[in-house]
Amino acid sequence: MAKRGKKYLAVIKLIDKPLYKFQEALELLPKTAITKFDSGCEVHFNLGIDTKQADQNIRTTVSLPHGTGKDVRVVAFVDESQAKAAKAAGATTAGTDDLIKKIEKGWTDFDVAIATPDQMKELGKVAKVLGQKRLMPNPKAGTVGPDFERMIVELKKGKVELRVDKDGNLHVLFGKVSFGTDKLKENLKAIVKAVMEVKPSSQKGTYMNSVTVTTTMGPSVAVEVNDAVNASR
Repeated sequence: MAKRGKKYLAVIKLIDKPLYKFQEALELLPKTAITKFDSGCEVHFNLGIDTKQADQNIRTTVSLPHGTGKDVRVVAFVDESQAKAAKAAGATTAGTDDLIKKIEKGWTDFDVAIATPDQMKELGKVAKVLGQKRLMPNPKAGTVGPDFERMIVELKKGKVELRVDKDGNLHVLFGKVSFGTDKLKENLKAIVKAVMEVKPSSQKGTYMNSVTVTTTMGPSVAVEVNDAVNASR
């Protein structure tokens, strides 16, 4: 077991209940932040789904009212004639041929990739690399479409992907401690609502098993699932 530092051991004493109400958990976050920098705030869900079933392998997007506080690095696979416009919209780099060559050499220093439909066939050359790093553009993630400028702007403003892993876990950054409770609350409500809206019709039993929030390197705070769901309505 990893040895915890003094700051962590001090703040974990503040968590004295097994479950917290939605509002209480958010108010506790800044008190449990232990980094010298502005800690990120993350939410972790465990969903009662069978990811081996295609219709239960959840993947969607949600636009956060206040963004994530992170400068999202977007690359755009577009026709060379559209590269200038993509960069003007906020893309770190754009094009296709040169971008693919960089990725083939091992470069993946970006957070999300978008593509226009006509460029998708070219991505076969780097599909394995992008797929392994969960960076492959996908219509379900809102990262493939003709309106590349809109996609870039939305991602830069705070549109995030919700995607479960093979065990039904979902992890999302929903802001920074400096946002304050009200903005964090609005962002988290949007995420919980989005997760509930994509509940598979074939799912049986309990859908949302657990919800926990945490700051970067800080202890986890477990949230009452029903209270989180009710707060998002």
